[in-house]
Amino acid sequence: MSMFCYQCQETAGGKGCTVRGVCGKNEEVAKLQDLLVYTVKGISDVVVKGKVDVEKLGYTNYEVLNSLFMTITNANFDGTSIEKQIRKMIDIRDEMKKSVQTENLHDAAVFAADTRESMLKKADSIGILSTQNEDIRSLREMITYGIKGMAAYAEHAKNIGKEDKGIYAFIYEALAATLNDSLSADDLFALTMKTGEYGVKVMALLDEANTSRFGNPEITEVNIGVRKNPAILISGHDLTDLEQLLEQTKGTGVDVYTHSEMLPAHYYPAFKKYDNFVGNYGNAWWKQVEEFESFRGPILFTTNCIVPPKSEEVRSRIFTTGSAGFPGCRHIEVDANGKKDFSEIIKLAKTLPAPDEIETGSIVGGFAHNQVMALADKVVEAVKSGAIKKFFVMAGCDGRMKSRSYYTDFALNLPKDTVILTAGCAKYRYNKLGLGDIGGIPRVFDAGQCNDSYSLAVIALKLKEVFGLDDINKLPIAFNIAWYEQKAVIVLLALLYLGVKNIHLGPTLPGFLSPNVAKVLVEKFGIAGIGTVEDDIKLFMD
Repeated sequence: MSMFCYQCQETAGGKGCTVRGVCGKNEEVAKLQDLLVYTVKGISDVVVKGKVDVEKLGYTNYEVLNSLFMTITNANFDGTSIEKQIRKMIDIRDEMKKSVQTENLHDAAVFAADTRESMLKKADSIGILSTQNEDIRSLREMITYGIKGMAAYAEHAKNIGKEDKGIYAFIYEALAATLNDSLSADDLFALTMKTGEYGVKVMALLDEANTSRFGNPEITEVNIGVRKNPAILISGHDLTDLEQLLEQTKGTGVDVYTHSEMLPAHYYPAFKKYDNFVGNYGNAWWKQVEEFESFRGPILFTTNCIVPPKSEEVRSRIFTTGSAGFPGCRHIEVDANGKKDFSEIIKLAKTLPAPDEIETGSIVGGFAHNQVMALADKVVEAVKSGAIKKFFVMAGCDGRMKSRSYYTDFALNLPKDTVILTAGCAKYRYNKLGLGDIGGIPRVFDAGQCNDSYSLAVIALKLKEVFGLDDINKLPIAFNIAWYEQKAVIVLLALLYLGVKNIHLGPTLPGFLSPNVAKVLVEKFGIAGIGTVEDDIKLFMD
């Protein structure tokens, strides 16, 4: 069986990548990722059937999160590191089996593979298409992708020191359930909704972790120009990596810039004390191919968002850490105390030129729920007076497809009495358009990273309370969300769990939705794709 992957929005033909991933991963890496997920599902089978106490699985819990994170789109292209992780997880699985009483374990909990060849052979038989029924397959994959997003957020929270063992227990429960052939489509749909419930919990956990460590995001003007110093560009999502990098570059003469999803780090008070934390360089993740050329200095990937570099010169400047990986790039490991040594990156930066300036000026963000609540009276008054007619949640991901220009055009053509609520890298389609304000209220509220979509839900629920409504869908809020990868899947499931209806999802609906599953989502939640800008604005504003 050749590779088959349809977990991201750009999957070939909207149906599935079968020769090479549009993301750039090759067939071997795709198969190894499948087997890594299968192995984690096997561990979950042992945990559930053996009634293992999740409280006692500290090391295993972390490695499960990390394994899932490694398989998220654009996170890890390094077959060697994925193979190593499979071996580690098989060892964990087999050691766990020695201490629990289990019967009727699934193949995922007992298979053996100790060479790359045997791993690839096993992967041939356990891929996505090994589930014959397309509706069961669709629901299993939607749950699995939601769990991948959940694992990413849980790992970030754990790196800060915040955990919820109930979330870990659910991850094991859900992954084990995807192996259970006795579960019906109705059973799996119920589990999909439960995945959304835990999606809300994990985003709340990460929000608590980030704000307790770094303070509540506040309205901030972020520089998008450059200085003349040598510099490091940091991408991805992990704020603890940024914190350590800033500490280690302090006083070295090396500046630090954010790229793509790391932009919202500038909104946190804790990072404002660093004089060398200069600003944001460039745009969304997919623009990196050209922007890394002009940056000139080293780049650190803390999580996903990697695009395979076209030149060896750029590759020689890329470092990865955590779940990220790319062949030929240096990987920074974490020690037993959670510390990382970035001295090699800093040393390289000192030998390289300062970044080329690609734009000037600034952008404004920092509208997480705490900051918006501080403005609540002003916002509510603007709604009551008619100054603000509608809010548009345009959170999610950006991507390479030309059809994504829809989101720029949509923002430009929205009536001037509307406000955009955003989070994630989708914002790069419109956060530099200068859309103005409404009586001093900016028309674009950037809440932060993709996980900060939680803030948008909190804001909506608070407005529902303020206006005395019994249904979130009665608010003057419309949802026009762009998606790309698996963290967007858990955000979508979380919104559905919260009762949000009539979400428009684009630029295309997920390839992993079978016609029947898509039909249920349409009938139950009003999920829809996008049309033309003109037609969609008319529909939303009616």
